[in-house]
Amino acid sequence: MLEIEPIRADGLPAEVTIYEVGPRDGLQNESAIVPIEVKAEFIGRLGAAGLSIIEATSFVHPKWVPQLADAAELIQVLQRVPDIRYPVLVPNERGLERALEAGIADVAVFASATEAFAQRNLNRSVAESLAMFAPVVSRARAAGLGVRGYVSMCFGDPWEGTVPIEQVVSVGRALLEMGCTELSLGDTIGVATPGRVVAVLDGFAAAGTSVGSLAVHFHDTYGQALSNTLTALREGVTVVDASTGGLGGCPYAESATGNLATEDLVWMLNGLGISTGVDLQSLVDTSIWMAGKLGRPSPSRVVQALS
Repeated sequence: MLEIEPIRADGLPAEVTIYEVGPRDGLQNESAIVPIEVKAEFIGRLGAAGLSIIEATSFVHPKWVPQLADAAELIQVLQRVPDIRYPVLVPNERGLERALEAGIADVAVFASATEAFAQRNLNRSVAESLAMFAPVVSRARAAGLGVRGYVSMCFGDPWEGTVPIEQVVSVGRALLEMGCTELSLGDTIGVATPGRVVAVLDGFAAAGTSVGSLAVHFHDTYGQALSNTLTALREGVTVVDASTGGLGGCPYAESATGNLATEDLVWMLNGLGISTGVDLQSLVDTSIWMAGKLGRPSPSRVVQALS
């Protein structure tokens, strides 16, 4: 691999935590069912590459996301490493019960900043979805679990257009106040640009939310994911969601194309001298292996350059 000396830039963190979403968000929209042994090996390879947080699956009803119907079985066969966290998505109390039975230590709930997407994704209003999540978060926290709150459509919605910043902040604050330990702000359809990223983060700061409790989740639909991430880092964010190989989308928003590729993120962070603990070549090798299993090349520019 070509080695270029990193140059630090002012106003950036020394270390960034990558929240890997490939096995869950990356694979959930695959039409062909990925064998459980492939999923388990994928997660194992990601851990071996140095990723310390790997979102493994979702305990959602199989009818809604058939690809993840094997969640309980996957957790059973997964060779979990002590220093690696394997959070799972739980849509409701039943999902939480299944996660607790599987011995999961970290869960996540998935809310929407807009009414249109809440209805399509959760079949209920924003207020109703928050009411559904409250007992889930409460029970999970009482059981000693970490709970992440996702907020989707933070920067734009395909049905509603521009999403008012106060609306995003209101939903996010509600999740934090019910006990979520981290909040991931999602650009579900990839329309964010740096100015809006700053405005949304400033909105949370003005409401009294510490930037330390925030993460960002960008899609690369319009090629803006890296610039938006760099902007968020300058604003103090140190947790970034990414998907190995750029896998992913959302089954309930057709315009939601791939996530920010973890390899592209690591290349940028390496060049800035920001520590991630991730071995880039191992990650690239994993993406090439997974692309072979899926039968198509990775869209990641770094994977393409280093293949």
